[in-house]
This record gives sequence, structure tokens and C-alpha cells, in this order.
Amino acid sequence: MRQKRYPPIILTIIIGILGITISTFMYLNWNEQDITINNPIVSKVKVEAQPANLKNIIHQTEKNVVQIEAQNEYSTLTGSGFVYNEKGDIITNAHVIQDAEIIYVRTANARIYPAAVIGVGTDTDIAVVRVPQLAGESGLPVDEENTTEIGDEVIALGSPHGFQNTVTLGIISGTERNFSVDGFNYQNAYQISAQITQGNSGGPLVNRATGKVIGINSVGTDDGTIGFSIPISDVLSQVETWSNEAQNDQLQFTSTEDMINSLDPDQFKEDASYLIEYFLDSIFIRDYVSAYSLLGDDLQSSTSYSNFRDGYIQIIDLEYENIKTDSPEDNKITATADVAIKQKLPDEDEDEEVTENKTFEFTIGYENDQLKIIKLQTNE
Repeated sequence: MRQKRYPPIILTIIIGILGITISTFMYLNWNEQDITINNPIVSKVKVEAQPANLKNIIHQTEKNVVQIEAQNEYSTLTGSGFVYNEKGDIITNAHVIQDAEIIYVRTANARIYPAAVIGVGTDTDIAVVRVPQLAGESGLPVDEENTTEIGDEVIALGSPHGFQNTVTLGIISGTERNFSVDGFNYQNAYQISAQITQGNSGGPLVNRATGKVIGINSVGTDDGTIGFSIPISDVLSQVETWSNEAQNDQLQFTSTEDMINSLDPDQFKEDASYLIEYFLDSIFIRDYVSAYSLLGDDLQSSTSYSNFRDGYIQIIDLEYENIKTDSPEDNKITATADVAIKQKLPDEDEDEEVTENKTFEFTIGYENDQLKIIKLQTNE
């Protein structure tokens, strides 16, 4: 006679129900809990993220803005320009370089290179010069469509009165302005509230919202209250024609050696101060590549880029003042800067910060005809 099998069946059903109930409870409880991720890679990416604020836009733009020094037997004219493409071509105004016999450019990182003219306008106030040493640079992004409207915020960069990479802010206050100055006809020009003075000519006009070049700063009124810029979209075709037709082996470049050897002490001190400012600004903006490129051969040999970067990556704010330079000696110059650094403490909570006041001591000199930081140390 067979035994009844109801008890095992009932037990199996009960166990199944309990399993489903427990699984459901665990899922709901897990779904409600916050998950904490402790990943140093994720944390490092978070530290390096930077908002697209005004200072960032200006710094990134300045890297491609140059000061142009056009010399002839009678005078030296200072103007501005900006790197346009990967060939090392620089857009500027025709009136900046039209009578020049020798042309030099000073880059944002205080390097000096000879340039050659590859195109210059006779009616339109534009010109293009080439610096082979800048080949490979991406250049500034350009707004190829004329989408600018009255009221748009703009940034004008240039070197007024020899003060390299000066920035003025304003708006587009008028469009389609037509006039003539010194034999050049300006058609469809932007009128801007940002000041355009001597030395600004040839510098870029940048749209504050997009970071793209929309114009070439060209003319300003005597009182400095109104400036005019040539829309970049109106001249791109001519610029690209000159760029495509130019061959480096057909261009003539002078040497930078004579210019560097003839620098007076005041110019040397000014260049050294500018180099220090650019170095510290690069650290603040987390542009460690640019900062590292300013170091001389010995410093780079003794400090890898990775170690250099790790030494500054915890900095979240930096302010400097009192840059003092000594008199040049043996083609070198020493300088100091008082720097206030706010940084996160290593291996501490995210909210743990400390501010330290340090003195940076620099030795600035020339290597391969370029200004470099030869020595660098910090003191409390």
C-alpha cells in the first residue's frame, strides 16, 4: 500500500513561497540604498573638471594670440595676430606689416620667432604671415558663418602699446559699418564697445558665448570708446587662398639671434615677468602641459611631466603678486613672486583644504634662442 506524499509537496510549496518573499525583500531594500563608489580614477577626473568660465576662455585664446613686431630701417611697429591653422599661419591686419622688412612674433609663452608674409591685402586690411615653428598648433576656432548679432558679448585680445595679451570686454554695438581709413576700405564691419587702440590691430575678436573668433580687431576711435572689427567670415576665402598657395621653401625668414642679443635690460625684465605670469596662470587653469613647456632642459630632465603635474594637481585656487626681477646678468635674470595657494590635502576628505603663502624663486634665461625657466624653487 502506497504512502501519501502530501506532506513533502506542502513543504516544497512553503519553502518556495519563503524564497520568493525573501528575494523580493532583499531587492527592494537594495534598490533603496545609496551606492558609494570609492574609485581614485573617478575622483581624479572630478578634480580636473573645469567650468567654461571667462578666465578659462581667455587663457585658451591667449595661447594662440601673438604680438607682432614689424621692423624697417625707420621704425618698429607693434601689432597683434592669432594662429589660424596647423601650418603656423597667423592672421593680422595689412597695415601692421605692409612696410616691414623684418617681422618677429612673440607667443604667449614668451617665445620669439621670425615670420614671413604669405599674403597682404591692398584694399582690404588683412594679411597673413607664417611661422613654421608654430606648425602643428590647432589655432583658434573660427566662426565661419556670420551669426553675430547686436548685443552679443565679445572679448577683444591684443597687445596695445606693447602690453602683450591685453584683454578688453564689450558687446557688438553695431553691424554693417562702412568707411575708409588710410587707403583701406572697411565693409560690413562690426562696431564694438571694447577698446581698440594702437597695438590691438590684428588681434582676434571672440564671441563670449562660443569662444570662437568672429572678427579681426582693426580700427578704434581717438577717444577709445568705439572699435571696429572685420568679420572673419568675410575674409576666410582670401586667407585660405594665400595659405594654400604659400610654400615654405620659397619664403625668407630672418634669424632671431640678433633680436635677442639686442634686447635691453628693461625689455628682458618685462619678458621675464610675463613668462612668470603665464606659468602661474597655466598652473591655476590646470594647463600643466603649457606650464611644463616653459621649463628649461635641466628642469625637464630632472622632473618628468607626470611628477610635475602631480606636484600641482591638488591646487584649487592660486593668487600671485609682487613679482620682482633683478637686473640681468650673464643673459639670465632672477625673480620672485609671492603666491597664495589653496589646495586639498592629500588623502584627506574632499572638504579638507588649506591655504599656504609661498615665495616662488625663478631664474629666467635663454635656451636655443627661447626664454625658459632655468631654475625654480618654492619657500614657505
